[in-house]
Amino acid sequence: MILKIILLVVFFAVMIAVGWYSRHTAKTVDGFVLGGRSVGPWISAFAYGTSYFSAVVFIGYAGQFGWRYGLASTWIGVGNAIIGSLLAWVILGRRTRVMTKHLNAATMPAFFEKRFGSKELKITASVIIFIFLIPYTASVYNGLSNLFNMAFGIPYIYCVLMMAVLTCVYVLMGGYMATVYNDFVQGIIMLVGIVAVILAVLNGHGGFMEAVRKLSEIPSDNPITMGQPGAFASFFGPDPMGLLYVVILTSLGTWGLPQMVQKFYAIKSEKAVATGTIVSTFFAVVIAGGSYFLGGFARLIDAANVSTVNPDGSIKMLYDTVMPQLLSKLPDILMGVLVVLVMSASMSTLSSLVLTSSSTMTLDFLKGSFMKDMNEKKQLLCLRVLVIFFIVLSVVIAMDPPTFIAQLMGISWGALAGAFLAPFLYGLYWKKVTPASCWACFAFGVGLTVINIYTKWFNSIQAGAFAMLGGLILVPIVSLLTPKMEAKNVDDIFSCYDVEVETKARNILPEQKD
Repeated sequence: MILKIILLVVFFAVMIAVGWYSRHTAKTVDGFVLGGRSVGPWISAFAYGTSYFSAVVFIGYAGQFGWRYGLASTWIGVGNAIIGSLLAWVILGRRTRVMTKHLNAATMPAFFEKRFGSKELKITASVIIFIFLIPYTASVYNGLSNLFNMAFGIPYIYCVLMMAVLTCVYVLMGGYMATVYNDFVQGIIMLVGIVAVILAVLNGHGGFMEAVRKLSEIPSDNPITMGQPGAFASFFGPDPMGLLYVVILTSLGTWGLPQMVQKFYAIKSEKAVATGTIVSTFFAVVIAGGSYFLGGFARLIDAANVSTVNPDGSIKMLYDTVMPQLLSKLPDILMGVLVVLVMSASMSTLSSLVLTSSSTMTLDFLKGSFMKDMNEKKQLLCLRVLVIFFIVLSVVIAMDPPTFIAQLMGISWGALAGAFLAPFLYGLYWKKVTPASCWACFAFGVGLTVINIYTKWFNSIQAGAFAMLGGLILVPIVSLLTPKMEAKNVDDIFSCYDVEVETKARNILPEQKD
């Protein structure tokens, strides 16, 4: 216990020290929100990766989907690395940085306003972000509850308050630069920790081959396997279509999440994009691939320890306890490392969420709409007040989260990426995207998510995937059928990608005529 406490105290001290060191960068709105758009490649890549992967992935998703799909859940990590990191940086990274700088947009709602000439789009987008980041934040807290209870025997509320206060302190002090510097430190901890934990867990089950053999011998009378022998050790698992929905939600979703896309706004240079692409992809391979690979061995634990009996006699799975149970027999030193690992993953995501939400509400909702005269000083004060407000609100909701971690994240990602992914992506590349198509996608993504909460037509994972894919079809169709923006304005927006230069051409002799 003493060793675990020491590791946590050292971790907390480093976080506060980084916040104090970064305080000089948070004296302007641009510095507080984007770090002055001067973030280098390694810092950008780690900031992207640590915001991507939190306790939601390591505890919630890895446990639930490892239990459901076995070793095939590793494909989710592969999808996160290729689609969610590599392709996101290649397709969105450079163009996002160039156009947002040209439009002087510091947030995703500001991009929609200036790209499509609609202040109403900006205000609506800011409200959507504020509302649907809340369930995601609650899921980040919830991911720590069972793990901390197992490691320290302390109530969930103290864990939530501790993480909330610490995150609040360093974000208030150093703003964006404090979060990305801490993301770098937290990312290193995550990389080292996940490798050590995987090796320890496999060793505890007789090594990799022995663990796979045990998985392959699980009886095939489970309804999810449909009689398939060795389903949980097979290439695509017992439910390939269900697995595909998870890959789409968790991989493609990053393309439309404001807290992820905003990392591209702050990139320093062209070289930073290339380096950041490689580093963030490597980070995703290790963290996401490692987490889901580890979760794939979840069936090796006793099902009685991760389930309960309903009053009607049916069995209810407690998916959020799967990973803590799988890791419960780790040595003390590794348990301490694991706690710091999950704390790092959660705090990095939490800091990104609260900064995104506070900047969106200040710059896109309040400034110019409800508070006409907001100078630099008032904006900074408002940003800090809203950081505190958002953290307090998320703590209150996290005290009694409504459902499993995976479902909370599915609701949040489905609504946000369903509303924003398609208009943002097409808006970077295609001149013919119309404001009406943005409104249609906003309504479709949010509407499908909200309606599905009550109707239960699909599970939250499927609904999120359908919202994203549907938006990619809806935006071009509506754009072709609705009035176009003024060509001159659109050409001016896209002029940022091409720069006219003068050059000398060598004079040549005229051709001889016969």
